[in-house]
Amino acid sequence: MTRHDEIAVVDVGGTRLRRALWSPERGLRDLVDGPSPSVRTHPDLPVREVRRRMVDALCAAVPAGVTRAGVSFGAALDHRTGTVYASAPLWGAHTEPFDLLGALRSARPEVAWHLVNDVTAALLHAAAAPHRRTLRKLLLVTVSTGIAARTLDLRTGTVAVDECGLQGEIGHLPAAVPAALGPVEARLCDCGSPGHVAAYSSGPGIRRLAELTRARNPERWAASAFGRAGAEASFEDTLRSALDAGSTTAEVLLAAATEPLAQVLRTALCLDPELDEIVLTGGVVYGLGDHVRRALLAHLTRAGLYLTADRSPDWAARRLTTSRPGEADPLIGAGLAAHGITPAPDADGTPPEPAPHLTGAFR
Repeated sequence: MTRHDEIAVVDVGGTRLRRALWSPERGLRDLVDGPSPSVRTHPDLPVREVRRRMVDALCAAVPAGVTRAGVSFGAALDHRTGTVYASAPLWGAHTEPFDLLGALRSARPEVAWHLVNDVTAALLHAAAAPHRRTLRKLLLVTVSTGIAARTLDLRTGTVAVDECGLQGEIGHLPAAVPAALGPVEARLCDCGSPGHVAAYSSGPGIRRLAELTRARNPERWAASAFGRAGAEASFEDTLRSALDAGSTTAEVLLAAATEPLAQVLRTALCLDPELDEIVLTGGVVYGLGDHVRRALLAHLTRAGLYLTADRSPDWAARRLTTSRPGEADPLIGAGLAAHGITPAPDADGTPPEPAPHLTGAFR
């Protein structure tokens, strides 16, 4: 196999940038993991310079002799043109459109670049699992530094987008303040707006809710598993251990954090009855195991779909699943996109051809 048969794949998240080589026959190899160029890792740099460093990092991920690259990018972007509209985890509140695909083609014109949103990439890999080949529609929700979702119609192999080339930016939908919090001002999202779903249900959102809980009742917090763990302990590890042990404080915290997301999923299932499965993925889901799914199901069971929840009590449990690490990998999804799957219409609006190899056994 020559390098012309391999695809350079990159997954850019809010905190990490992973790169590797991929082919359908050999899977991933030469994996490298490092920090993403972002306002978090370079807080003193202007966004324009952070973007330039991002382009440099993506170009450096494509070795000499490799002529195709698939990029999974954690941002709201136009899937028809490769223009990035915004990415709160990467660029904060900065929303000036950036032609990332054009910048990559200009910097490395010998490379055939394929750019997709990271949620779309994860969805493409999840949909390739053989046991999903009979589904009508698959919805993937990532809960990590940010929150977003994508729906794939497996009958056509397409991810539908709107007139701006977008779909599923649920993290920035307005959210009601979770009932468990009581009277409180709307939390601020990383994008700079108050009261978004991501302000409560994302990784940073859960941490902010924890800080609010501690400030409201410091004595109870100090007596909980969080207080006993000490200031040096990892918040994520402490939360997982506390949930495993059945901590009431941890259970209430997670219930509050997941309530806005549950409201979105309930609405999605109500409006689109062809959603046969909703897959949860992302750093928060991996870190907390089945606790996120359990908390969401508690909300959906307590207030489900009108009539459907009564006539089919397990309607939510049958549809809501959790992926394990490696089952919805944006790196592999980026490879699939570069390998020939077209998840959205072309720039001129031409619908893509169905992609029968979606159901293939890709590694």
